[in-house]
Amino acid sequence: MADGYILSLITFLPAVGAALILILRGDEGAVARNARWIALWTTVITFALSLYVLFHFDPSTANFQFVQKTDWLGGTISYHMGVDGISVMFVVLTTFLMPACILASWESITTRVREYMIAFLILETLMIGVFCSLDLVLFYFFFEAGLIPMFLIIGIWGGARRIYASFKLFLYTLLGSVLMLIAIMAMYWHAGTTDIPTLMDHPFPAGMQTWLWLAFFASFAVKMPMWPVHTWLPDAHVEAPTAGSVILAGILLKMGGYGFLRFSLPMFPVASADFAPLVFTLSVIAIIYTSLVALVQEDMKKLIAYSSVAHMGFVTMGIFTGTTQGIEGGIFQMLSHGWVSAALFLCVGVIYDRIHTREISAYGGLVERMPFYAVALMIFTMANVGLPGTSGFVGEFLTLIGAFKANTWVAALAATGVILSAAYALFLYRRVIFGVLDKEKLKNILDLNRREMITLAPLVVATILFGIYPAPIFNIMAVSVEHLISNYAAAIAASDAAGSAGNAALEALRQIATR
Repeated sequence: MADGYILSLITFLPAVGAALILILRGDEGAVARNARWIALWTTVITFALSLYVLFHFDPSTANFQFVQKTDWLGGTISYHMGVDGISVMFVVLTTFLMPACILASWESITTRVREYMIAFLILETLMIGVFCSLDLVLFYFFFEAGLIPMFLIIGIWGGARRIYASFKLFLYTLLGSVLMLIAIMAMYWHAGTTDIPTLMDHPFPAGMQTWLWLAFFASFAVKMPMWPVHTWLPDAHVEAPTAGSVILAGILLKMGGYGFLRFSLPMFPVASADFAPLVFTLSVIAIIYTSLVALVQEDMKKLIAYSSVAHMGFVTMGIFTGTTQGIEGGIFQMLSHGWVSAALFLCVGVIYDRIHTREISAYGGLVERMPFYAVALMIFTMANVGLPGTSGFVGEFLTLIGAFKANTWVAALAATGVILSAAYALFLYRRVIFGVLDKEKLKNILDLNRREMITLAPLVVATILFGIYPAPIFNIMAVSVEHLISNYAAAIAASDAAGSAGNAALEALRQIATR
């Protein structure tokens, strides 16, 4: 296999699967059954190919690998694909979660099954493309096009208020992205290229960096989502089908953090340092405020959605510390939250498929009828809290260390989020799992079936394995993060030196003028 084409194969294989499903013919039942199997095997093979990339990735260099570059639009904009130690992890996370989404939808989606599977496979292609793109225009295409299948997934297969939720998601995200498009055009006019590796080394003027940073921030902050542009997320989660919530929390939220790492820090380092206090402030507010809001939720999905906003607060806080611990912790937190939050939404989907309600008050005493479910939910709840020994602890702990190096007050305030997360997560677990099994509709509820166990088992393994032994993830990202930080620090030092030289020159002129 030609390594130069492997990323394109991984990116577009799901689209090929979608095309195969599109041409299926026969009665409705046969088409639905075949569509499910084609989608499952396509996502499994795509995951296997992503593991090939991971196992053949060289972690000793910060250079982009598996690079493919072809002229695309007029020769100035290229089809340029490649991965480094940061993006390769998000490609694997995407392909890892997709088979779980297909399995979770196996029985719960009964209408327009073919169209549903096509939407998910097209969405997978667009999400992988975001993490592999090395051209700004190509990145923007994948970044924005992903809105379309998610809009359809929520709007067609969602809950009672699905139209409202899907339009809110679309409009919030599109508004921020228009500003990013304007910034991309400004960068092209200034640098003469949209090639991302070239732009990383291009010295944008400090004044221009400010406006470019704000434009990109508008898009990435909505995608994360950061407070106060987070209000679309709870609505989208509540109305989305289970698999839609899995992808929304597991992957789409991570695109904002990835954007900060790929664009904001390396391309606009001076502006990133100047705006770091703003990001810290918004992150701390998100951690505390949304944790308090989660405490009073009555809908399980909405509680988990608000907890996602709080956890993404740790990510943005860590990234903008500019420290090794903060950035590595932020990346690890994104990966861990990717599979932990996905697992929590899958767990909600399990009992929703049986009882058809997400109200916390409708449950209680499930441990008597669903012991395996109780164990799985306990593991994911502990990871969501950040219990040592689970993957959720590693990322939060490192981001707090990075924040402590940058600002002790930020770290102290953010640490209160750990306590609040324990409060709302344990509240949810106690109300659902423990107590007296006195509700009639729960007395005959069944435990996890084989399909649900197969879906949740890899997520349990990842949560425990990388909580105890996170070294494989850190080894892959370490050199890329070190390269990012060294360039970031050098750019800030050069800007400070230029500012000092300018101040000295002004002072000399002032002294001459006063003589």
